[in-house]
Amino acid sequence: MTKMGHMDGSHDINSGLSSVGTDLRALRKSRCITLSDLASTLGRSVGWVSQVERGISEPSISDLRKFAEIFDVSVSFFFRNDDAPIEERDYVVRASRRRSLGNPSAGLIEELLSPDIGGAFEMVRSIFAPGAELTEPQTRETEEAGFIVSGTLDLWIGVQKFRLEAGDSFRFRHEPYRWHNPGSIETIAIWTIAPPVY
Repeated sequence: MTKMGHMDGSHDINSGLSSVGTDLRALRKSRCITLSDLASTLGRSVGWVSQVERGISEPSISDLRKFAEIFDVSVSFFFRNDDAPIEERDYVVRASRRRSLGNPSAGLIEELLSPDIGGAFEMVRSIFAPGAELTEPQTRETEEAGFIVSGTLDLWIGVQKFRLEAGDSFRFRHEPYRWHNPGSIETIAIWTIAPPVY
């Protein structure tokens, strides 16, 4: 992750964020948010948001905090691994350089395994805290598949409940789902989502 030093909201990000526009565009489209709606929420012009997405303008740290809040990702998500060898940047994600997604306070930490979220699918490493639960079913316009690396996960797809153990896998499409980690240890899953939702 690129180090920010002691920057405040009045400073522009350095060139380490050259890909932020691509990520922002993918996040916005995955949430079905228009440029106009995003600009209104940010208190910025449509033109400025468009320039950020096209890599013409770079947002400040305070702008990134607002983007992170809107899209429910950590600010660190926008700091790609530009210190990685150039031949790896679009192809390889080293374990020490994964970007975090989602909200850890919900008992779920997700790490992006894909180099970015601009492709046809994304792959994440999901870490479910002991006892963590998604209580309300979610339905996404996606096809999703996963593999349980360790631990136990109760997964409801529609009205059916499945108890998944290490080595089990699953797939569902456009169906309501929810989950619960019934165990006393973390559950780790590799989750693939198409199209990307982060």
